[in-house]
Amino acid sequence: MKNRALLIAALLALSLPVAASSGDAEVGKKKSTPCAVCHGADGVSASPAFPNLAGQYEDYILKALSHYKNGKRKNPIMAAQVANLSPKDMLDLAAYFSHQPGLVVKH
Repeated sequence: MKNRALLIAALLALSLPVAASSGDAEVGKKKSTPCAVCHGADGVSASPAFPNLAGQYEDYILKALSHYKNGKRKNPIMAAQVANLSPKDMLDLAAYFSHQPGLVVKH
């Protein structure tokens, strides 16, 4: 019985990353219109005042959005932007921006 409980716990732990990355990039693209004002149409900002989202890790974007929503990150503009986002909206946006090509720095 104890081994079965450990097996179930291990399988559940292994399945969590898969469940967390279930955003739809195509849907995220449609939801990203308000983001384009500051972060650029494809997540590459034209201004150094706003961070680039293109090419960021999906889990990083998701965590940042979640932290703006729950107040762990303080920014009145972003707090207003995420206020009405559902968890699925955030997953979709994270999937979209993480699949965009980021900036390439030439050496």
